[in-house]
Amino acid sequence: MSILSFFVKNRKAVEPAAGELARSVAVSPPASGDAGVEWYSGEYEGQLAVDVYQTDNQVVIVSTIAGVRTEDLDITLNNDVITIRGRRYQDRAVAPEDYIYQECYWGGFSRSIVLPVEVDPEKVEASLKNGILTVKLYKIKTKSVAVKIESNDD
Repeated sequence: MSILSFFVKNRKAVEPAAGELARSVAVSPPASGDAGVEWYSGEYEGQLAVDVYQTDNQVVIVSTIAGVRTEDLDITLNNDVITIRGRRYQDRAVAPEDYIYQECYWGGFSRSIVLPVEVDPEKVEASLKNGILTVKLYKIKTKSVAVKIESNDD
């Protein structure tokens, strides 16, 4: 018997059972020495995948967020960190045991990005087109200044 015919014949042995991928992943609590760690609140938040690049004048963040409405997005800029947070809702109820595969992520997601340069918080543009979120942050032009050092040696 070839390996291919073994897998075809024994497909149940190598494919997950219906609903198996839909089950929640078990999460272990933090170690007892982890002071200040906020423990799992009962809802998992996914991490948003992003592309970040820069031009001469901008830092640009691009992310695919198909199925997310603009009112379900929140973008905040705090000093040198930008956070994109949102929620994707599933429009149909399917029992976990009825899934053959469940690979799409539904629920809350976020991503915080430390910016490599200083940006102007008053000049941030965000657009959502065809499921692609684009955030443009404008760099602040900085100048190097020589500092004169005074001597107090008398």
